[in-house]
Amino acid sequence: MSPMITVPANRNVELDQLRRMLADQSTRVVDVKAGAGRMRAVGGNLVLDGTEPQLGPDGVTMTAGTYTPNDVANTGLADKLGIPVAYLRRLAAEHPDLWDDNVNGWLERDHRTFLVRCLRGNTGGGVARAVLSDRYARIDNLDVLFAALDGIRQAGVHVRFAGCDLTDRRMYLRVYSPQVQVAAPRLLSRYRSPFDGRAGADLPIVSAGFLIRNSETGCGAFSISPWVRFEVCRNGMTLRRDALRRAHIGSRMTADDGVVAASEATTRKTLELITSRTTDAVTAFLDADYIAQALRELEAAAGTPITDPNTTLKVVGQQLRYTEEQQQAILAHFIAGADLSAGGVMHAVTSVAQTLTDADAAHELESTAIQALHLAAA
Repeated sequence: MSPMITVPANRNVELDQLRRMLADQSTRVVDVKAGAGRMRAVGGNLVLDGTEPQLGPDGVTMTAGTYTPNDVANTGLADKLGIPVAYLRRLAAEHPDLWDDNVNGWLERDHRTFLVRCLRGNTGGGVARAVLSDRYARIDNLDVLFAALDGIRQAGVHVRFAGCDLTDRRMYLRVYSPQVQVAAPRLLSRYRSPFDGRAGADLPIVSAGFLIRNSETGCGAFSISPWVRFEVCRNGMTLRRDALRRAHIGSRMTADDGVVAASEATTRKTLELITSRTTDAVTAFLDADYIAQALRELEAAAGTPITDPNTTLKVVGQQLRYTEEQQQAILAHFIAGADLSAGGVMHAVTSVAQTLTDADAAHELESTAIQALHLAAA
């Protein structure tokens, strides 16, 4: 049976759907600067005490309250308090009382101030989605989306969105241009799509594109990376070289505990930079010569025959720390793809990435495809 692609919530969503999701989220965001003495753990929740309410254009925002930490927030707490993250996750899942004791015990010994990023619930309280340094410079997804769209518009190149993903950790935008394509017969002549059996020799076309990533929760810098799409199977592949990045590090906060509001000047400068970098990325990455050269650099290694797929893929999986399930799926896709070469390993990695329901895992796997190619060819 051919591999199937399932589409869970917030995975491979349309651009307009992503915009609506981010707009709704933006109305519920609360960013609280809280000293360790204003934070405590109760019943597996994070309680913020004594932080001041904020009067804004939409009324009074209450910041004190009870927030349920998600996995990202738990990871942040573990990092900041020096608690092993696997241990704290287990306590959160199995022993909330011990989670409270550990978090409270280390908070009592801490005198630092943290940025706690929360989402308000409809009936009070909400979700703690990140515990970060008070130097963390917020670059929110909705602002990034609009700034990037403006940069694309200014570049004047026709593009399409191959899909958008939104997780607790990151936002991903996959963009490509049907007007900027190159033929890659040496990479695709023996390959068949594992999804429908279509032959790469009949459609050896690769579209130029780029991948935009951002995290609101401390899980990575804003970045734009070159990205290509193999049209025969619609597999995407990230080219890690030449990526443009913007780290989330700013000046330390100095205001009293309470809601954090970035200055308009700082926000404006950050978004102007994102717009200009997106325009630069469109110009640099949506270029047929650029993509053709990048693909040529892969062709020699891609042609290396794989005579023992089980052993080769086991070595690749161990080196790149794939899960056992991922290794089995890559082997199945390698066989279905019918390209018994190192290039076939690369294609198998990118096609399996399409099938993963966890967007973060999918993008991490996809980003290793070229490494997998070279390991298989070694």
